[in-house]
Amino acid sequence: MSLKLNGIFPPITTPFDHNGNIYATKVQHNVEKWNRTTLSGYVVMGSTGESVMLTTDEKISLWEQVAKWAAPEKMLIAGTGMESVRETVCLTNRAAEMGYKAAMVRTPHYYKNLVNRADAQMLYYRAVADQSKLPLIIYNWPQATGVDIPVEAVVSLSEHPNVIAIKESSGDISRVHLLAREFPHIGLSCGWDDQALEFFAWGARSWVCAGSNFLPREHVALYEACVLEKNFDKGRRIMSALLPLMSFLDAGKFVQSIKFGCELIGLSVGQVRAPLRPLNSEEKRAFQTMITTLKRSVAHATSGANNG
Repeated sequence: MSLKLNGIFPPITTPFDHNGNIYATKVQHNVEKWNRTTLSGYVVMGSTGESVMLTTDEKISLWEQVAKWAAPEKMLIAGTGMESVRETVCLTNRAAEMGYKAAMVRTPHYYKNLVNRADAQMLYYRAVADQSKLPLIIYNWPQATGVDIPVEAVVSLSEHPNVIAIKESSGDISRVHLLAREFPHIGLSCGWDDQALEFFAWGARSWVCAGSNFLPREHVALYEACVLEKNFDKGRRIMSALLPLMSFLDAGKFVQSIKFGCELIGLSVGQVRAPLRPLNSEEKRAFQTMITTLKRSVAHATSGANNG
């Protein structure tokens, strides 16, 4: 497992034009702007990218476009998880052909009475890992899928040479403790934003966070404070400043809020696809006020005056 995840990885938003189609020109514009940040790479076709709303052809097209414009030093991760092993492997290997370095694979979940078991999860991930041309990041998000990867499956999958990390998004801090203590040989990636400080304290070295689409500097600041500087006093100050954003995102319009945040910094992303609905004017005003305060607070937390 030579590949390691280090740093901040936004699951990037998908820009749509006025007709609701992927806006290729804006993909280039956005990626080139992200290239100028200290983000470590990009997850393309995560949930924030509205992956469940896109056709297979659209996913492949977006992967191609991002790969074309991403800076060489940015690690590209493709969200390829589907319900079947066959389709997941097919998409993963297509992404490999385009230069992606890893695949983030969510749990299958449609047939919950069948797949919500350790043996089914082991079968799925082992089969994908055996046939994949890319190393895998397991994506555990039971609030969305209704399926929580059993510990027995983690035990088995952590031994597979092609499984490099788990993006843990259960929100259960005891899972973080378990993964850090019992499986130190597999990468632990933060997938639950308001626990980022705790993830870093327990050894995580990466964070896949939607907010870094439009606040890269602020999210990287937390990573640098906790992981590189080992300064958790500074980390707590930064985390305290970030928490209002996380509370806002938890209110129910997650993707819509991220897209509006992107608009605020000059990224062109368009509206969300139906049946998702955009923020209303009152929500936008509240969001803008909150972001202004957040930026000021993070700047204060990272200033020399606070680090003495």
